[in-house]
Amino acid sequence: MEGMMRKYPRKLVSAGYAEAGEPLLGALDADLVWNREDPAVPVLEEVFAGLNIQSLLFSRQAEPYRTVIDHLAGNAEGAIFPQDTETRTFFHDLPVVPEFRAADLVAALRERKCAIVPGRGVVTFGTVSPEQAFITFCSVCFAAFVKFFADFLGDFRKGRVTAVQREAFRRAVAHLDGPVSPPALREGPFPGEKVILAAMAEAGRATVENRLVDSYFGNLSCLGGKFLYISQTGSSLDELEGCIDAVPLDGSSCAGITASSELSAHRQIVLYTGKTVVLHGHPRFSVILSLDCDREDCPERGFCHTRCPERRFAGGAPIVPGEVGTGRYGLCRTVPPALQEHSGVIVHGHGVFTAGREDFRTAFERLFAIENACREEYFRKVGGAGC
Repeated sequence: MEGMMRKYPRKLVSAGYAEAGEPLLGALDADLVWNREDPAVPVLEEVFAGLNIQSLLFSRQAEPYRTVIDHLAGNAEGAIFPQDTETRTFFHDLPVVPEFRAADLVAALRERKCAIVPGRGVVTFGTVSPEQAFITFCSVCFAAFVKFFADFLGDFRKGRVTAVQREAFRRAVAHLDGPVSPPALREGPFPGEKVILAAMAEAGRATVENRLVDSYFGNLSCLGGKFLYISQTGSSLDELEGCIDAVPLDGSSCAGITASSELSAHRQIVLYTGKTVVLHGHPRFSVILSLDCDREDCPERGFCHTRCPERRFAGGAPIVPGEVGTGRYGLCRTVPPALQEHSGVIVHGHGVFTAGREDFRTAFERLFAIENACREEYFRKVGGAGC
């Protein structure tokens, strides 16, 4: 437990979601312990008493997330409603409580996985381990970032950006990281399982280190003989050692039961395209532009993520609808045909899939290229907006 109490605050800082010394993490071991002393502890211990949880995380966000979340919370009526796939699937909305009071926090956390206190920070919890609290905190930051910039683009197009919104946008943009460059990954082909696993772990770490995925979302796979090696569901891409499944392509075993929920999409991609590696990340501006649509009269409005009828592109990549699974609108049906024609595909509100013929180098280069192009395209659309 002591190691986890150090690990997750450190990961929040390295990912850019919090500043050093800010994350306050409490967890039940034999007793309730905290990673540091803080005036907020008495209130949070009351929250612990009111919930059946194992860990609790409270932190002020680092910039630009601080500006983004405070702006959204200041204009929210009880909750923030992002439209990215992960929020829609796992969180529904992000509740906002008016004050840092135990009763308010308990009420919110009984219904949702997080609570936002304007000007103070974000509170999240875990029922099994501190990792759950860490994952939720990261996801809140990602969802708020995407919503803030997507909303600004929509309001800019309609000429209704407010002075307060413009100032928040200016501050947030001033804190953005610069454009990224692709890492130098090992070349393929990969001779044997040991090399495949090492290459996947390396690619997963690079995805996280370059901030192309939030929390534990995102996945990757590599074809080796008759097996598809794929990251496990719920695994952290920067800690894939021991968290990769070898799944027979012919479905002859139940090895895929712990594999990524997007196993069906990965399998169809390698079978459909003839490529051997698949990489799925959540680069922010790619997701933001996938949500950008000015068709108010579209008959599929509200079902864009599964049924968008428009042929749209962003950053040179096609945008396709799709959802996890093998149903009518499954990613296994929408992504593979698009990847046969293009080297990368953006899924509406979800992220980017790329593929390579024998290693992750090409897949990464394309992922980076799409995100950088989407970032440039976004700022062209808003014309700098006074930044």
